[in-house]
Amino acid sequence: MDWRERYERAAARYAAGEQREPDERPLVQLANAAWAAGLSLLMAGDRAAAGDWLRRSARRYRESWDAGASGDAWGRPIGAMKALLIADDDATEAARWALDAGAADAESRIGRYAAVLALLVLGRDEEAGGLAATLGGDFPDDVARGLSALAAHEGDGCRIAIESIRRSFEEREDFLEDVPVPDTALAIAALAAQRGFS
Repeated sequence: MDWRERYERAAARYAAGEQREPDERPLVQLANAAWAAGLSLLMAGDRAAAGDWLRRSARRYRESWDAGASGDAWGRPIGAMKALLIADDDATEAARWALDAGAADAESRIGRYAAVLALLVLGRDEEAGGLAATLGGDFPDDVARGLSALAAHEGDGCRIAIESIRRSFEEREDFLEDVPVPDTALAIAALAAQRGFS
């Protein structure tokens, strides 16, 4: 796979998007394009440049939220936290944003997922574990298991879940921005590394 070519395409989408009015939807598109550019560079081995794009993605997700996101747009703080974790950057501000917006009390599983990630970023692992137990239902089981293992500091369980997430990702056909990179596995692995059991 030509990751540089994918980066060039994502960067071109980002540049085109900057010409639009800076309201909610174009800002989400910018965030997604920056995310794609960052992950493509990461896969191409350029971690420093990847980090720049991933941080830009996180900023754009926040800008899109502030521009008038609807009540259940939890993918934006999730995207910001994952981007910063993968960039090996401080995701504290994005985590606080998710919790301040009420993710922990969200009716939707995706909202509670945002809260679990946020609590893990902030080191509030016991709270994260309790909330992770409520995900269930149609939420991906391997992701829920990975989050629960992180919260419980179960290194082996976390590693098994990460591998399961990677495998399920490889079986997919549709990817955000056509970039087949298992970002959820990368973000969970980053949280595991912070706890010393990567």
